[in-house]
Amino acid sequence: MRSRFEPDRQLTARMVVTMFLLGLLYVAFIAALIVLLKSVALVIVIAVVLLGAQFWFSDRIALFAMRGRIVTAEQQPRLHGVVDRLCATADMPKPRVAVSDMDLPNAFATGRNADHAVICVTTGLMRRLETEELEGVLAHELSHVAHRDVAVITIASFLGVIAGLIVRFAFYSQLFGGRQRDQNTALMLLVVMGVSALVYAISFLLIRALSRYRELAADRAAAMLTGKPSALASALTKVSGDIARIPTRDLRTAQAFNAFFFTPALGPGTALANLFSTHPTLERRLEALGEISARLGGES
Repeated sequence: MRSRFEPDRQLTARMVVTMFLLGLLYVAFIAALIVLLKSVALVIVIAVVLLGAQFWFSDRIALFAMRGRIVTAEQQPRLHGVVDRLCATADMPKPRVAVSDMDLPNAFATGRNADHAVICVTTGLMRRLETEELEGVLAHELSHVAHRDVAVITIASFLGVIAGLIVRFAFYSQLFGGRQRDQNTALMLLVVMGVSALVYAISFLLIRALSRYRELAADRAAAMLTGKPSALASALTKVSGDIARIPTRDLRTAQAFNAFFFTPALGPGTALANLFSTHPTLERRLEALGEISARLGGES
């Protein structure tokens, strides 16, 4: 997709390498399952159906899970006005615009390509941010669409999903299959679960490494497009601070979509949480935006 967002060769290279490694992992995983489960047709059907559903319906799944709804310019003139200006500046097609009736202050982009992209913001975000801050957040999300990393993360995260589902399938098929469970069956079950756990762990680490970099890349692209890195930094500070005060029980549904959010739906962080986070720390993002501001020589 053509746009005025500058090409990010480092981001592209990291995406290619990550997808290549995940592709190798995926092929090895499917091959192992075929050998262990002794059913080529079953494994292929499961893999194709799940990947197709996640890829083609990612926008609907995300909107449904986050209680989002598509809104018109008449319903949300301020939101559409900001998106219109940014898309005109970036010279890119306007995605569909959605609103989620949640107090959790956040935003995300989803969809398999630019023609099916959706940008969704929560009512909590719109209530908390000034227009310039909202513009920075939306520019960040539009960068994800322009660089196609929404589709990349959607596909990449599929491997971990199918690994978890295969574990459940193997476990329950043996538990309720009505067949006599002998030592060989139990061993096969343990091997399937072990392989799936290993695949999940590797894909988990690869996706998070890519995700943290793509968030910094989107911050950089948004700051350059708007020319106001301080507005984006202000939005980050507000949103991160308010999320830390959201009750933990209200974050649980949203946490499944952390890889797609503007900032992760997490409570007070721990060292382990930061290590495995889909996003860089707030301090790292603010530092990067400060460097951009210095290069731009201040903002008017």
